[in-house]
Amino acid sequence: MTKHHTNWNYPTDIRLGAGRVQELAQHCRNLGVTSPLLVTDPGLAALPMVSKIEQALRGAGLASGLFTEVQGNPTGENVAAGVEAYRLGQHDGVIALGGGSALDAGKAVALMAGQNRPLWDFEDRDDNWTRVNADAVAKVIAVPTTAGTGSEVGRAAVITDTEAQLKKIIFHPKMLPTMVILDPELTVNLPPPLTAATGMDALSHNLEAFCAPAYHPMAAGIAVEGIRLVKNWLPTAYHNGGDLEARAHMLVASSMGATAFQKGLGGMHALAHSLGALYNAHHGLLNAILMPYVLQTNRSVIEDRINALAAYLGLTGFDGFYDWVLQLRAELNIPNTLADIGIDTSQAERIGAMAYRDPSAEGNPHPLSESQYEILFCDAVGT
Repeated sequence: MTKHHTNWNYPTDIRLGAGRVQELAQHCRNLGVTSPLLVTDPGLAALPMVSKIEQALRGAGLASGLFTEVQGNPTGENVAAGVEAYRLGQHDGVIALGGGSALDAGKAVALMAGQNRPLWDFEDRDDNWTRVNADAVAKVIAVPTTAGTGSEVGRAAVITDTEAQLKKIIFHPKMLPTMVILDPELTVNLPPPLTAATGMDALSHNLEAFCAPAYHPMAAGIAVEGIRLVKNWLPTAYHNGGDLEARAHMLVASSMGATAFQKGLGGMHALAHSLGALYNAHHGLLNAILMPYVLQTNRSVIEDRINALAAYLGLTGFDGFYDWVLQLRAELNIPNTLADIGIDTSQAERIGAMAYRDPSAEGNPHPLSESQYEILFCDAVGT
């Protein structure tokens, strides 16, 4: 993997390989972007990585700007501030650099830079996306520094509406980045806890997509191989962050998960979105904790599918797959319950209602009521 570079054009133009971030300025020029706004988060902005990228862009004659006001769960206010920076700097494209939060924020800034309507008018419901002035959507180059969300190959962004205390999905086909750079060297310094949480997020995307009932064999096939890559390489990336081969495979697994979940997601994400909005907890960690509880809740509907998946992975049936999930969580030091990260049942009824209304719930193999989501949440708290 580390000896070869591969170019892919599905689902978009993807450049995989160590050191390929050095091609960033040339890709901007190829896309006609001469003044990119680099959108990232404050933590990354303080690292040498970002200053090196800025220097390379300017050294190539590009009038780049930097926007760093992105929270761990990006908000509508973050997006509005980014749009203001984009317009004030007279930028003509976005480079989204970072984890899922920075990528989502960058894509949302690119969407909103040329729009006259409020952000929430483009929430992924009904045909809201048709309200977008598509010609005014800026081009995005996405450069992930974590292997989890796969937002670099997504046509949507998850943004928190702080007034409503809800995570909302903003969607438009043109939000799909025009170019993606998967450079494993950018992920080697990711600390083990974040490697674990983001890696489990990649697993949750592939797994929920595989189990979603919609007919999409291509997405299902991608999901199966994505799960195998996580099984084979996440422990290595966790224990040895400098292993470029493991890091590259996990970047690919992450992109595969987000490619696959056009088939659907499910209860893990319905609850994780709700809990993220209320508690501002890490999305990947929430999915990792919720995973076995949702698997058991859906068992009667997904057992045949999981049996087939287990056989491909060299495991034995649903129980073998379930035990592997538990073992992986233990190896990665993922907490067993939501109570372990400070979440209690005081808002259980509200969370049940929020999860039921979350768009991800539509993909759950076993349709759950508000009260069933409430019970599932309480189980995951550990009560």
